[in-house]
Amino acid sequence: MDIPTAGLTVHLRGYGLVKVFLTVDPHGNADYWAPNRLQMTEPQRQLLADRTWLVEVYHRALKQFTGVERGQFRLERAQRNPIGLAVRAYVRLEHHRWRTRLSIFNCKLDIIRVAVGFYLAHLKYCLPSTP
Repeated sequence: MDIPTAGLTVHLRGYGLVKVFLTVDPHGNADYWAPNRLQMTEPQRQLLADRTWLVEVYHRALKQFTGVERGQFRLERAQRNPIGLAVRAYVRLEHHRWRTRLSIFNCKLDIIRVAVGFYLAHLKYCLPSTP
């Protein structure tokens, strides 16, 4: 089925009418968007795609830089506390990134360097030397 750039309105069984858009990424991979907003235009779809990508980047960075997915808790309350702290840590990291104009990787490394330097300067625990 040929899908024009402006999208094609089709009936999707179980959902009703949707407008299908065909997108192709720079690598040649095809992807389909099927929103139920029949008045949507290609520029509106592109704006939503850009916003969706920003959400994906946020979730990836939250997991990568705070370890939020490592918590293994069954109770809802036990899940909320570490997730809330992880989001707070991510917001602080983003603030540091905006203030210093560095990449998020360099910001995390800067924070770790300061913490290790402070620990080494104020050594509280010492491991015994091995013979």
